[in-house]
Parts: sequence; C-alpha cells; structure tokens
Amino acid sequence: MTQTSENVTWLTQEAYNKLKDELEYLTGPARTEIAAKIAAAREEGDLRENGGYHAAKEEQGKQELRVRQLTQLLENAKVGEPPAANGAVAPGMVVTIAFDGDEDDTLTFLLASREYASADIETYSPQSPLGGGVIGHKVGEDAEYELPNGKKASVRILKAEPYTG
Repeated sequence: MTQTSENVTWLTQEAYNKLKDELEYLTGPARTEIAAKIAAAREEGDLRENGGYHAAKEEQGKQELRVRQLTQLLENAKVGEPPAANGAVAPGMVVTIAFDGDEDDTLTFLLASREYASADIETYSPQSPLGGGVIGHKVGEDAEYELPNGKKASVRILKAEPYTG
C-alpha cells in the first residue's frame, strides 16, 4: 500500500485504535474535567491574578490543539497491513540508507508519523526532508533531499522492508 499523498499517515490497526481512544478521552471526560477546573478557579475571584484559572485555560488550549492534531491525523490515516516488500520505499517501512554512497556511514529508520514512533527504532516522518526524499525510490537507487541549510544531500537506499514491530 504505497501512499503518494504527503498528508496520508500509515498506521497499524493497533496504533489507530490507541489514537482514536485518546481522541475520545480528550473530547469527552478530559473536556469535562478541564471545564470543572476552570469553573472552580473562576469562583476564586479576580481572574487577572488567578494562577489556577490561567493554568487551567492554558491546559485547555493544549488539549484542544491535540484534539485538532488527532482529528486531522485520523481523518488522513490509512489503516492496515504494512506496504508490500517490493523494494520501493513507502511509509510503514524500515529503511536503511548509506550517506553519500559510503557503505560504512549508514542509518536505519522507520518511515512513519511521530505518533507511530517506537523506542526500538528511530522514526522519520514522510514529511521530513529525508523521509520525503527517499519515498518511492527502490533498493540500490540514490535519492536526494534538501538539508536545513539549503544544500542537497545524497543517500543510497540499501534496504526497504515492511515494519513488523
């Protein structure tokens, strides 16, 4: 399942369910809790000098930002099995690259969204310069991407396998 759209995020069913549960909590019980905190702090009096009120409002803002992020992510998610092991780099794959063709200077990473990040393996987003540069390239091919300083860097694709972790 190769994704060509930059807004698509590949997720396993387990990751999708976890994020959906988080969204349901944030839009249900968590909203009720933060509204109660704000109401209680409001009853303490002068809002200009009320640290509890301002802290609760800040917490509410962060919570609503996360709700928007999760909503967008889940709307654009592709759920299911990892992409086919056809040698082409796609989201949901573990990729090994060599920098500037140097077989001793390699990096292995999971190409996936940060919500899918794992402690077991470094994760690069398909929207990152490196992630976007390698998508669609096959094992043995060279790929180019832009560094933050505007210069171009080249990598060779050594491996591209579906993530099974």
